[in-house]
Amino acid sequence: MAALKHYFRSFLLWELFIGLRLTGKYLFARKITVQYPEEKTPMSPRFRGLHALRRYPNGEERCIACKLCEAVCPALAITIDMQQREDGTRRTTRYDIDLFKCIFCGFCEESCPVDSIVETRFFEYAFEKREESIMTKPKLLAHGDRMEASIAADRAADARYR
Repeated sequence: MAALKHYFRSFLLWELFIGLRLTGKYLFARKITVQYPEEKTPMSPRFRGLHALRRYPNGEERCIACKLCEAVCPALAITIDMQQREDGTRRTTRYDIDLFKCIFCGFCEESCPVDSIVETRFFEYAFEKREESIMTKPKLLAHGDRMEASIAADRAADARYR
């Protein structure tokens, strides 16, 4: 009996009618398409976008060249060279992040003891040449200067939830 029932269902294209019924159900329903440039979807508070290097309020860069971010990076996307200054502190001479290698995991941000490297909420960027995908120290510092207000706001919001 079950075989006969299966035969009639396959002969009458029962699965096709079930699919068409589902299509008809949503045919006249309100659409949920987002018109991207004009409308923005809500962003998660844990979103990780383009990297930035931060500065202290006096203008000095925060990075102390401890190389923890380079060591913890699973994709080996970060390259750091450092130099000792006259006052005994270390500072970076080269801080590069290859964005084609980066998997935006956030380990670099978590490992930084001075909150120097952060991942901002900025995600609308594109490259025309491969060389542009390498974020150098001047690019990272400039991006950090532009995004400092939103970075500080995110840090304040994070502190409220802890």
